[in-house]
Amino acid sequence: MVKHLTDEQLVEQATGNNPEAFGEIVKRWERKIFALCFGMLNREDEAKDAAQETFIAAFRNLKNFRGDAKVSSWLHRIAVNQCLTIKRRNKSRSESFIDDDESSNENFFVAPAKTSPSRTTEQNERLKYIRRAVSSLPPELRQVVVMKEFEDMTFQEIAEVLEIPLSTVKSRLYTALKQLRMKLEKNHLEIV
Repeated sequence: MVKHLTDEQLVEQATGNNPEAFGEIVKRWERKIFALCFGMLNREDEAKDAAQETFIAAFRNLKNFRGDAKVSSWLHRIAVNQCLTIKRRNKSRSESFIDDDESSNENFFVAPAKTSPSRTTEQNERLKYIRRAVSSLPPELRQVVVMKEFEDMTFQEIAEVLEIPLSTVKSRLYTALKQLRMKLEKNHLEIV
């Protein structure tokens, strides 16, 4: 039974022609990979495409997985690359997709349940400003914010995924949070 195997053992079995093993990898990581893609692209349709392409690329490259990093880091790296490819492809379109389909972004930041209508409206406005601020960050800063703040990845995991030094991850996060704070202060909001 493949459910009890580690990710690394699943990759080993998948390279040995066990399709059920790769299916288990997809089951384990599809939500996290989609969330990362959605955080970077801000469009559900593009995030779905990027997540799907991530797993297709991973499957095609299973034999190249050397085990130098964790399977999760490897998948995250592929996903980041897929998102960057989509962003490059869409470069001719407007860089800010936040207003394109507001309803698809509703779940990007989830508000607590059971709030008053006025509190909900206030929170929705606040979330709208936060989404705009995050979306306006340059891609290299946005991806670090999404991975750290929304994916709960460690600095070390982010460094491995992005293949950059740990100090660069920390400085990018510091810069991103500083920029977010300045943008939100203009709208009299605070980062909590």
